[in-house]
Amino acid sequence: MAKKGLYANIHAKRKRIKAGSGEEMRKPGSKGAPTSKNFKDAAKTAKRKRSNGTNTKNNKRKKR
Repeated sequence: MAKKGLYANIHAKRKRIKAGSGEEMRKPGSKGAPTSKNFKDAAKTAKRKRSNGTNTKNNKRKKR
């Protein structure tokens, strides 16, 4: 089973914070915070958007 990615973890934490968990985002450069290398590596595996604006992950046709 694949792990969730960096951006999925960031969005999940933001959602928990918004719901009132009391957590805080780590400051850049602090221990455990993602580095610029982490963001560069995440960008390498990101799914590209198609020219029509839809994500390649959600390219199923809608039934009419």
